[in-house]
Amino acid sequence: MTWRDLPAAQQPSWPDAAAVARVEDELRSLPPLVREQEVEALRAQLAAVAEGRAFLLQGGDCAETFAANTPEAIADKVRTLLAMAVVLTYAGSLPTVKLGRWAGQYSKPRSADTDASGLPSYRGDAVNGLDPAERTPDPQRMLTTYHQSAMTLELLQELAHGGEADLREVHDWTKDFVRRSPAGRRYDRMARDIDRALAFMDACGVESEAVHGVELYSSHEMLLVPYEAALTRGDYDLSAHFLWVGERTRSLDGAHVRLAASIRNPIGVKLGPSVTPEGAVALADLLDPHHEPGRLTFISRMGSGRILEDLPPIVEKVRASGHPVIWSCDPMHGNTRTSESGVKTRHFDDVVAEVRSFFTVHDQLGTYAGGLHVELTGEDVTECLGGGANLVESDLAGRYETACDPRLNTGQSIELAFLVAEMLQH
Repeated sequence: MTWRDLPAAQQPSWPDAAAVARVEDELRSLPPLVREQEVEALRAQLAAVAEGRAFLLQGGDCAETFAANTPEAIADKVRTLLAMAVVLTYAGSLPTVKLGRWAGQYSKPRSADTDASGLPSYRGDAVNGLDPAERTPDPQRMLTTYHQSAMTLELLQELAHGGEADLREVHDWTKDFVRRSPAGRRYDRMARDIDRALAFMDACGVESEAVHGVELYSSHEMLLVPYEAALTRGDYDLSAHFLWVGERTRSLDGAHVRLAASIRNPIGVKLGPSVTPEGAVALADLLDPHHEPGRLTFISRMGSGRILEDLPPIVEKVRASGHPVIWSCDPMHGNTRTSESGVKTRHFDDVVAEVRSFFTVHDQLGTYAGGLHVELTGEDVTECLGGGANLVESDLAGRYETACDPRLNTGQSIELAFLVAEMLQH
């Protein structure tokens, strides 16, 4: 039995199956978005994470949109991720693997097929539009997703190796509004320390390629089966370097897990409160049958109020099974709340509390807290409460721009990076 024989959850109600098949055929004829060698390079870096020699930082939009996928917005997200990574590397004294939720994160699972107004639910720009007039699922949007992702990946390469990511530009990875924040001022002090260290290296005649560029990798949720199938070439899904299976699609008897098991890409799986220790081991057995470091990442998303109770038995059971998984923390999805005005938000304190509890669990069990998975943007949005700027509910209307779930702004993201770096030092 292959994945094609199994039910695929969270698929849109496409009105024309023949049109979907035509789009899948066209996607199959297009060049891959990433290369096998890049996927294997990421696997090698993730193996170091699994062995406790590096840290995984995964971040980006909840859901990318075609309209917001501009060179400026992409560059802003890259700078935010780079700023977080340099904090983790310098203050946490660990190499940081930089993995973006970008170049393909255009689809989202939904809890219902229709929204409160009776329209088809918005499932991301790869499926339909947020505008009520564009809610009918349209498979042509998967072609647009491909071309938008190709453009993003091309720009990422330019940013990573064209001077933008040079460590000598570390001051320019944040904006003025960040520099005015407590985290931004702390970041600037660290950046000056890095400048002095680089000047010392120059004086000593030390030259390192790592100073002048970085490796940026792409990831998205493996959700739309036709899209992933069409871009799977041989043993690799070449739509992205890293794919993850979501909380709503991780059934052992579903198409998504079986498709993930059939490819060589590094794979992530979101683990919410409903997963059992036995279920986690069964997922590891299927997705990592050869016990390969770097192959499998378990991304816990328990919520700040449940993680201390729910995560330890899962970690213990998986450790006993011998699978060298990476343990990463998604402190966003379990901490979503609705404001008094009816807007979805998250509080920075809850995000931090879940991350602290995640590190506490692994410290107590003697396992390695190896990653952070966050929804963030490079803009000064007002979508998550709290943080150094102390955003309150009345601030949400200022710049609430997400197409789906609330994201940390740049200042909150850098503040979180400093807090995680301190946890890594202990």
